[in-house]
Parts: sequence; C-alpha cells; structure tokens
Amino acid sequence: MIPDNKTITYFFLIGFQSNNSINILLFIIFLMTYLVTLTGDLVISILVTKSHRLQYPMFYFLKHLSISELLFTTNITPNMLYIILKGGGFMSLAGCIIQLYIYTFFGTMESLILSLMSYDRYLAICNPLRYANMMNLQFCRRLVLSTWILSSISSLITIILFCQLKICGSNVIDHYFCDFAPLMDRACSDTSIVRVAAVGVSTLIVIPIFSLIIWTYVRIFITILRISSSVGRQKAFSTCSSHLASVCSFYGPLIIIYLVPYRKDSLNVNKFVSILYTVVTPLFNPLIYSFRNEEIRCILWKLMKK
Repeated sequence: MIPDNKTITYFFLIGFQSNNSINILLFIIFLMTYLVTLTGDLVISILVTKSHRLQYPMFYFLKHLSISELLFTTNITPNMLYIILKGGGFMSLAGCIIQLYIYTFFGTMESLILSLMSYDRYLAICNPLRYANMMNLQFCRRLVLSTWILSSISSLITIILFCQLKICGSNVIDHYFCDFAPLMDRACSDTSIVRVAAVGVSTLIVIPIFSLIIWTYVRIFITILRISSSVGRQKAFSTCSSHLASVCSFYGPLIIIYLVPYRKDSLNVNKFVSILYTVVTPLFNPLIYSFRNEEIRCILWKLMKK
C-alpha cells in the first residue's frame, strides 16, 4: 500500500475476496462465459460480413453491436480472470484510465446502436413502404459512423477531466476492474466538476436514447395490435423480439446500477451488478440472435453441414 501523502501511480485490484476453491470455480465460469461471448460475437460479425443473405440494415447494426460488445468485454474479462486466479493484480494509473475510457466508449456505443436498431424496427413495421428508401446501406453507414464519433467524444470529455485530478491515498481498489466510482474515491482534489460532467454527459445521451427506444416500441406495439390476423401479429412481433430481448438485457442491469449506486458499505452488491453488466449481458446477444433469428440459424446450419 502507498502512504496517504504520496501520488498513486498504480493500483492493486482485489477482485473477489474468497477462498481458493471458490476462486477456481469463478475462474472457470467466467472463462467459459467469455469464450462463448467471444465465439458468438465473432461468428455473427463474420456471417454478416460474408453472407449476401444478411446484407440488411438490421444485421449491419447487429454486426457493429457484436463488435462493440466483443471489445467491451475483452477490455475487462481477461484481466479479471487473471485477478481471480492470482487473488489480486496490479494495474498502472494509465492502464486504469485506458480501461475506463474503453469501458465508457463501448458502453455508450452499445446503447446508441440499440437505439438505431429500434428505429430500424419501427420503420420496418410502422412504415414498411418507406423503409427501403429511408434505411439504405449508405445511410446506415453514416448512422454507425456517428455512433463511433459520439461515443468517442462523450467518453473523452470525462476522461480528460478525470486526468486533471490528483490521485493519492490508498492504492487498493476492492473491485475487479477500474470502474469510475472507486477511482473517483481515490481523488485528493475537488471532483465536483468531473462528477457533474459525467452525470451531464450520461444524462444527455442515455435519457434521449432510452426515450427513443420506448417511443419506437410503443408505436410498434400499437401497430401490431391493429393487425387483424393473429398470424400477422405474430410475424410482425417476431421481427423485433430479438432486439427487444437485447434491450432488456442491456438496460436491465444499467437501471439496477442507477438504482443501487456505488457505496463503500455495499461493495459486494456493486460487484454483483457490475458482473451482470460486464459479463452476463454481453453473453446474451450472441445467444439471442443465434437461437431466435431464423436467417442466422439457417446459415449456421448450412455451414455446419458443410
């Protein structure tokens, strides 16, 4: 541990304080989860890139969602596995800042892409005659490029302000990655500007995005209910059910994070919620789109037969 009056240049991440047998069990579970996530996201990205049957806006957005989730979880999970196996691990201050930036960057990007996918489903179901003209591939590329730029800028604002802080005191972090809240607790200078900026940026992005998703699905459900035949309603709902499941798996843990804010006296709760968001949620999308999407299932089946 570093004396309280010295500036921190590295951190010691405790990870999960448990006995060796439990750590080994956690290591196996998280390793298998990561490998399934990695494989699923890579398969979806390759299939959408190579298959002519998947050259549609929804799958184009899905490819970038898979890429962002792959990089998001790879930023955290391998180092977390090392920390679990060794009972803790060191990370430099620069490494923590980079990890935090990648974490916020791809977390923001996932939410933006999910909003694009919800708008795509809204147009496909509520305005089918205008869909082909409005959601062409060139327009989709511009939308995705905008998500990369906006995610980069919004994450960079908070990181630049954070880099202005003086970090000192204890270098021990009771977590498995460099999350924003425990890093802010190590700041010796005034953190009010950074906290206000972080909340402001999150509010300006998350609330409009979540509102857009809610609005699109309200319109989608109203349109589906107006369809006279049950077969037509079921077919229309099946086109957006996978995306709806992805939205729930993404925003569910995110809402819990806001409802259960970081507190020093509830570290185990915060770790559990973080696991949902950083490990479990990235696992859902490859499974959801592999098992629920007919086009991807058919292409995978043909490849397996070959």
